[in-house]
Amino acid sequence: MQSLLAEYLPILLFLGIAVALASIIVLASYLVALQRPDSEKVSAYECGFEAFDDARSRFDVRFYLVAILFIIFDLEVAFLFPWAVALGDIGVFGFWSMVIFLAILTIGFVYEWKKGALEWE
Repeated sequence: MQSLLAEYLPILLFLGIAVALASIIVLASYLVALQRPDSEKVSAYECGFEAFDDARSRFDVRFYLVAILFIIFDLEVAFLFPWAVALGDIGVFGFWSMVIFLAILTIGFVYEWKKGALEWE
């Protein structure tokens, strides 16, 4: 049992160093940076429009389409990493399974592209 716990020591050290370093960097940026926001700094820059008064207002459906597309292709990458690591163990069947999976996603992407779902007017 002791040797099993000793194997987790590097992970614990890594997490401790990461938390400490992140805390030091955030604290240093707070101490060094000027804390005088002006109208340009607090203006809307991500979505292109000002914040709403009510959070329950309607959004354009294109926001949801882009979010769904992001999730689909983000999940594709999430499936590619374990597949690449285990490729030597899963053999030819695993390779062709992923090729079929990527082909289906590519067909879906081309379909969305042709339908204009990726166009932002």
